Amino acid sequence: MSYTEEVYERVVAQNPGEPEFHQAVKEVLDSLKVVIDKNEEEYRRLSILERLVEPERIISFRVPWVDDHGKVQVNKGYRIQFNSAIGPYKGGLRFHPSVNQSILKFLGFEQIFKNSLTGLPIGGGKGGSNFDPKGKSDREVMAFCQSFMTELCKYIGADTDVPAGDIGVGGREIGYLFGQYKRIRGLYEGVLTGKGLTYGGSLVRTQATGYGVVYMLNEIMQAHGDSPEGKTAVVTGSGNVAIYAVEKFTQLGGKVVAMCDSAGYIYDPDGIKLDIVKDIKEVKRGRISEYADRVEGSVYTPGTGIWNIKCDVYLPCATQNELDLEGAKILVSNGCKYLVEGANMPTTLDATNYIMDSGVYFMPGKAANAGGVATSALEMSQNSMRLSWSAEEVDEKLHNIMKDIFRKVDDASKRYGMTDNYVVGANIAGFEKVVDAMKAQGIV
Repeated sequence: MSYTEEVYERVVAQNPGEPEFHQAVKEVLDSLKVVIDKNEEEYRRLSILERLVEPERIISFRVPWVDDHGKVQVNKGYRIQFNSAIGPYKGGLRFHPSVNQSILKFLGFEQIFKNSLTGLPIGGGKGGSNFDPKGKSDREVMAFCQSFMTELCKYIGADTDVPAGDIGVGGREIGYLFGQYKRIRGLYEGVLTGKGLTYGGSLVRTQATGYGVVYMLNEIMQAHGDSPEGKTAVVTGSGNVAIYAVEKFTQLGGKVVAMCDSAGYIYDPDGIKLDIVKDIKEVKRGRISEYADRVEGSVYTPGTGIWNIKCDVYLPCATQNELDLEGAKILVSNGCKYLVEGANMPTTLDATNYIMDSGVYFMPGKAANAGGVATSALEMSQNSMRLSWSAEEVDEKLHNIMKDIFRKVDDASKRYGMTDNYVVGANIAGFEKVVDAMKAQGIV
């Protein structure tokens, strides 16, 4: 049995009932096998992989808060501090009923490699709660955020662990969290990213992940003599990442014809009217079905199946494992040529393998959606220097980071004789920097 197989079996045995974490580890270790085999003796001696797959620290706590009816509610809170070899832990907070330790460990593990690819000094972490902000009043959200941060503030700091937003954690939540951190710790520091522009936030942070996905798509297309101009895309989700992926793809001359939320999807053959989507989702916090009521000629379909819509480009920007093998087969048969992940691991392993075997250019989320955390790190830099860069400066830095990530991924895939296998390339390029830092710092 190979070293990678031994470590994967150990992960499954020691982390029972955590399928998302198992999936993330398997995908990475399978990709790294060519590197590990060349250095197996050294890596075994230093237990590199055993240390890599084990979080440095898992913090779990209860979050009591009082709802608008005066009833005390209790949620679970977590912070997974996974790997700090190349910098302070960095990764989002997710507030969603589905949150559990397995999902956060998978996200934190992915974050190690994603953050490494940015070239910036940030390690991997993730956190969140099974609290659901949907349907809650602003006062209830504030009460929860203040209770959550009362415990979390003991473990984070500008040079220790810098959380950001994720699903269910937007500007409102970040504001409440930051206010409570400042109140308890008495520090006005860059401990959270995604902050409002009036209190240390960065321009372009809101757009960064979605823009970065399309910048990455553009790099892949250019490398193969193509461009977004005149292409048709389907973008899943209708949150922050999806909205700004649609915006940038449209700016580059493409047309997005479909978006979705957890209840169903819309199809607009004339191209999605993004101002209407923004009004529904960002202003009214409504459902995507309302789009069909407001735009003549558009169609709303409840449930899943957005992959049935014919497209050149598919950008999954919703959540993990949203695209399975059945959907992948339909995409391929309909002529999809590019799949770039905007969410974290939105494609199942068998779907990923089928898509790549079918000749579709596939870029994993750890590379493609790294623009968000990269711009968070730029926010950290601005906070440290007490500066605020212009939108043009931040966007240029973001664009250059995404170009650099593509070059690293492309180079790694070619060095190991797997040209255009961007999954392998991303994992190898991210791993090489982290493992060098781990070796240099001794057995810690």
